[in-house]
Amino acid sequence: MVSTPATAPTGNDRAGGGVQSVERAFLLLEALADSGGIATLSELSTTSGLPMPTIHRLIRTLVQQGYVRQDTARRYTLGPRLIRLGETAGRLLGSWARPYLTELMEATGETANLAVLEGGEVVYVGQVQSRRSMRMFTEVGRRVQPHCTGVGKALLAQLPEEEARALLGTGPLQAHTAYTVTDPQDLIAQLGAARESGYVVDDQEQEIGVRCIAVAVPGAPTPTALSVSGPEARIRALEAQADSAALVPVMRQIASRLGEVLAP
Repeated sequence: MVSTPATAPTGNDRAGGGVQSVERAFLLLEALADSGGIATLSELSTTSGLPMPTIHRLIRTLVQQGYVRQDTARRYTLGPRLIRLGETAGRLLGSWARPYLTELMEATGETANLAVLEGGEVVYVGQVQSRRSMRMFTEVGRRVQPHCTGVGKALLAQLPEEEARALLGTGPLQAHTAYTVTDPQDLIAQLGAARESGYVVDDQEQEIGVRCIAVAVPGAPTPTALSVSGPEARIRALEAQADSAALVPVMRQIASRLGEVLAP
């Protein structure tokens, strides 16, 4: 995340109604998050564009409040007080999304899910289950690897390719089933195709017998994706039905409206 320091007005109160010191404190926290949660002061100065004296002053305050920590190597990391804020925000995200997940479940008859990318993992933050007796269930708050899930691949496709490659690494990816894509290069190709088509499929890659279709939620402040998942045969039938030919456009339309609600 790169920004340039504001030059006017010079006081704390900004002309637009914001408080400059608060804006800059959050800019530093986001710069730390973008760097993987750990950075030196010089790295923060480079990524944030803020002058070093300003960074010293703000970091000292953030450390005192527990939102940032300093390790023994004099690097700075995101602090534990952010965990409670993140957990609460995640729960609220699921609540805000529930009407849209319900709409998606009603339109497809299958379980609708919402997930975000956090620390290189997929975190499920919302779900509305299918009314059918045989249905998919994923506990809200569960963390899974991104390469073997529909939402995970939809999340990875939102990242710049270099960032996605760095997250996946160069070695073989863990196989959860015989269908899991384990070659990072093959997965990168899938992500490119997903950017073109606007959706991605998990075909029994996380769990045998389960198929999932996922799309990105545009405009969300962090990579976010929604999906429908269910028994493999039922999802395939849903895709094949003549009156469900617009399945992906419907999903993308719901995702777009959700993104407008979540946009900062």
